[in-house]
Order: sequence, then structure tokens, then C-alpha cells
Amino acid sequence: MTAEAVLAEPGRAMRLRLGTHATHEKLDKRIMSADPFGGLDRYAAFLRVQHALHSRVDRYYLDPQLEALLPGLSTRRRLDSVLKDFEDVSGELPVPAVEVDEPVDVPTALGWLYVVEGSNLGAAILLKTATKTLGLSETFGARHLVGHSDGRALHWRNFTAALDAVSLQPEEDVRAVEGARQAFAFVYDLVEREMPRA
Repeated sequence: MTAEAVLAEPGRAMRLRLGTHATHEKLDKRIMSADPFGGLDRYAAFLRVQHALHSRVDRYYLDPQLEALLPGLSTRRRLDSVLKDFEDVSGELPVPAVEVDEPVDVPTALGWLYVVEGSNLGAAILLKTATKTLGLSETFGARHLVGHSDGRALHWRNFTAALDAVSLQPEEDVRAVEGARQAFAFVYDLVEREMPRA
């Protein structure tokens, strides 16, 4: 979709969804082509991708400016859960990710956060699969896939309501969509590197 078409849509969350739909679909198919639940080694590769992604965005979850715009943002962090899962599955911690040392651009960060928070909706299916095929659970190996105690749907609606309420200029909205596209591209590149097709 063009930037103009995306901006014509009501609600930032909907604009982000429409602006990233094709990229999102491509990523989902690529991840599933790697059969991430085909064995613990494949799941460990999936966790390496999760670790790199959550390491990349963790600073957004701890940013006071973003916390003010998205109340409760810091409670949504999943990096610690990913690290515990990795240790459960492989017995060791992953290589630390390279830290990004650049100023936080709020619109871009909103796009990245939209992608990461949205992934928690689909994680319900992934959790069931991890439990059924690998014997993992909410307390061993699959913590980062666990939904919020309020329920995934309500947690997502609360996030998107806060996201929609953030006041941005049109050019900043374009940066938010670009941030979401960057996030999907970042994960796609990680999957290509870490998760060979089955």
C-alpha cells in the first residue's frame, strides 16, 4: 500500500496492519517453512530469533517517553522470558545481541512495538503446538508465548487503543508504518539466517 492509502485509513493500528499485511504474511509462511516445532533444535533456532528481536526492542519497553504514551508498556516486556526459555531448551544462554545505541524515534518505535505486541496474539497457537509436540509449558521453555492474565484479546485491545490515541503528524504516521515494516524485515532476515527450511 502507498503511504497515502495507508494514511487514509482510520486508526493507527489499522493503518499499521494494512501497511504491513503482505510483509507479515510472507514472514509467517517463512517461519512455518522452518518447522519450528519439529524438534528442540528447530525450536532453539526459533528462540534465537526471538532473543534477537526482543533484545532489539527491549529499550523501547523501558523508555519513559513511550511508557507515558502506552501506559503499562514496561510490563509487556518478554526478553527475560525468552532468556529463561532458551536456558531451559539449550542449557545455556544465547550470545548477547548487539545493542542499538541511537536515540529513540517515537513514531518508528511505535511501529516496532505494534509488530512485537501483535505477535503475542498468534502466540496462543504456538504455545499449544509447543506443548503438544515438544512437551514445553508456560513454566518451561515456552514462557515467552504465554498470554496476559487478562487475556490476549483484551491486552491487545488495550494496547491498540493507546496506540491509536497517540498524537502524530502525518509524516510521523508514515514513519510508524516504516518502523513496522523495518521490524518485519528485521525478523525475516533473522529467520533466513537462523532457521533453515525443513
